[in-house]
Amino acid sequence: MALLAFQHVSKIFPPSTHAAVHDCTFQVETGSFVVLLGPSGCGKTTLLKMVNRLIEPTSGAIFFHGQNIRELDATALRRQIGYVIQQVGLFPHLTVAQNIAVVPELLGWEKSRIAARIDALLDLVQMKPDSYRTRYPAQLSGGQQQRVGLARALAGDPNLLLMDEPFGAIDAITRATLQDEMLRLKSAIHKTVLFVTHDVEEALRLADQIVVMRAGRIIQHDVPHKILAQPANDFVRELVGANDMMRQLSLMRVTDAMQPLPRDFVLDDTPAIAADENLRETLSKLLQSGAPSLVVVQDDKPIGIVSFERIRAAARQN
Repeated sequence: MALLAFQHVSKIFPPSTHAAVHDCTFQVETGSFVVLLGPSGCGKTTLLKMVNRLIEPTSGAIFFHGQNIRELDATALRRQIGYVIQQVGLFPHLTVAQNIAVVPELLGWEKSRIAARIDALLDLVQMKPDSYRTRYPAQLSGGQQQRVGLARALAGDPNLLLMDEPFGAIDAITRATLQDEMLRLKSAIHKTVLFVTHDVEEALRLADQIVVMRAGRIIQHDVPHKILAQPANDFVRELVGANDMMRQLSLMRVTDAMQPLPRDFVLDDTPAIAADENLRETLSKLLQSGAPSLVVVQDDKPIGIVSFERIRAAARQN
């Protein structure tokens, strides 16, 4: 069932007659991670901000839990939706705990429940409560501030999380770490996420579904694998690098190329790879190790082997 639905949504900012968002129709299924992807100025942030009514559509309708959001009180709507932006937006005069507590306090939660929620969320984003609860934003790194921003967005236990280029202002190493954390949280919190980025690698890594936008229009909406394998046009092909085999390998699991363990297989010093790893990392490990194959491991048990030939065969089938 769709938690969020866009029906012929358009936005024109007067005095311009050009639509920043034009006739966008798509759905965000409950529990899915949907990425709005496209170049700067394509309308993805405008589309996102219409969900929590920071911007009102010129025409069309957006439905949240099946109800037209224009029929809902804007403040009440926003309290049901988590919102994370690139600039983080933490209140500098409030501690980490006070920042996270903002929405629960507005919702009238008891102090004991708020305190427990703060500690649980700090644990969730891997920041020890005793170490960070009383710190101020200025005492945190950019990556730590973004983690607190995510914790604050989750504080009221919203069904929907809006994320607008949340890692865009962070250095590449910290960004990769936060993407790892997002993948971990994705399976842990089971929230519906609408995520804006212009970074193709980020979109391919995080998304269940990608909505490719250009000049305010939706050009293609599909799973990452299909967008790489079957781009809708030359714009999408060039945007996502559809001819980049390494990107395609990054979307395939090692189990896609795995073969059963031979009967006479002996583990010995054979390098191992986790069963949930992608083929891009598998190929890299093969090349680094110089081994003819890797043993695929799940729950500390070998379940198969993967070789360069098997990876090449899987890529050809793709």
